[in-house]
Amino acid sequence: MDLFDFALHNEKFKAAPLAVRMRPRSLEEFAGQQEIVGKGRLLRRSIEADQLSSLIFYGPPGTGKTTLAKIIANTTKAYFEQINAVTAGVADIRRITGEAKERFKLYQQRTVLFVDEIHRFNKSQQDAMLPWVEDGTVVLIGATTENPYFEVNKALLSRSRVFQLNPLGPKEIKQILLQAMEDEQRGLGSYGTDITQEAMEHLINYSGGDARIALNGLELAVLTTEPDQKGIRHISLSTVAESIQRPVLRYDKSGDQHYDVISAFIKSIRGSDPDGAIHWLAKMLVAGEDPVFIARRLVVHAAEDIGLADPQALVVATAAFQAIQIVGLPEGRIPLAQAVIYLATAPKSNSVIKAIDQAIGDVRTKDTGEVPRHLRDIHYSGAGKLGHGGGYLYPHLYPDHYVKQQYLPDPLVKASYYQPSEQGKEKEIAARWKQLTKSE
Repeated sequence: MDLFDFALHNEKFKAAPLAVRMRPRSLEEFAGQQEIVGKGRLLRRSIEADQLSSLIFYGPPGTGKTTLAKIIANTTKAYFEQINAVTAGVADIRRITGEAKERFKLYQQRTVLFVDEIHRFNKSQQDAMLPWVEDGTVVLIGATTENPYFEVNKALLSRSRVFQLNPLGPKEIKQILLQAMEDEQRGLGSYGTDITQEAMEHLINYSGGDARIALNGLELAVLTTEPDQKGIRHISLSTVAESIQRPVLRYDKSGDQHYDVISAFIKSIRGSDPDGAIHWLAKMLVAGEDPVFIARRLVVHAAEDIGLADPQALVVATAAFQAIQIVGLPEGRIPLAQAVIYLATAPKSNSVIKAIDQAIGDVRTKDTGEVPRHLRDIHYSGAGKLGHGGGYLYPHLYPDHYVKQQYLPDPLVKASYYQPSEQGKEKEIAARWKQLTKSE
């Protein structure tokens, strides 16, 4: 790099967004993710010892994936190469791996290849890297916001260690913002900024754990605020609210967020928490989840986790399923919410699913024998001559429309599948059944 290039680089850095200028340069400056880069952790030891194997950093934006790769670039003795999967192709991979082979052959220097947004590589592009990762020609570092277990092929994944990064906590976001306000070289320290507590809390809460959003919001608020007579820029809540506007909704309809949120939704209903259930419903609707998918899950849940404790639950869920198909959104949010609240507050019983699953298990694994003769159909040709239906007792001819007789096949005559709980309506069902069978 000559003097002209150096000057150009400095000017470009000064013009870069605050989030880029404030990017941590070492592990000591790195905020958050202590479960993977804290003292004594495997990744930190590997970076400090310059003994890296292939890695994949997975997490939402603004949590430090690229920053960790840059820190590795600053500390490793290996040659560091960076590409973005959006713009790179197989030809780039071949060039980089070819140069890596020559570099190791001539100088015994390893090559670290950082692939940002690695999930954007298709299967052939990922396959093109595989031989060189496998033989150690390159040490791969991939960064992705998508679940690598969905987006990265299994062969490449099996040769890499996955580290998951989580959204930053409020303390970590505040630490990053304060550092940016104090740093006069890279940050906003030269602007003389004063920010109210409410404005700071708004920045933290509405960043969604994304340091980049928090820093960009702070920078915009500072740069668009005129200084007072003493040169101080007073940042108010209204200024910050305009700068950051709204929280970031993290939801991927085809990835792990889809499965995690629907899981939280069902578990909230099962756990009889209408507030939690409504929250997750709202998140799915705002994120654009298919409302028919949501309604379908409600129908399943009504039978699986409520069952006969409140038979009306299935009726309500099915009505909501039909309603969303008839009216769509946004009106459909109302019957969906009605069904969610009804199911969440209904008594719970899973005796129905226990009964059917146990019965299916017996059918699949045991000799269940034949249909008992007295239960067989008598209407098809020759059935009467075979004695089918003989000895059948017609329940409506007996008191309470019940009579004891064998309904299970002989090998399972002692099996008992349905065990009613003491919850809701099912308590009445259990009492009635006990009354009918007390004389047996």
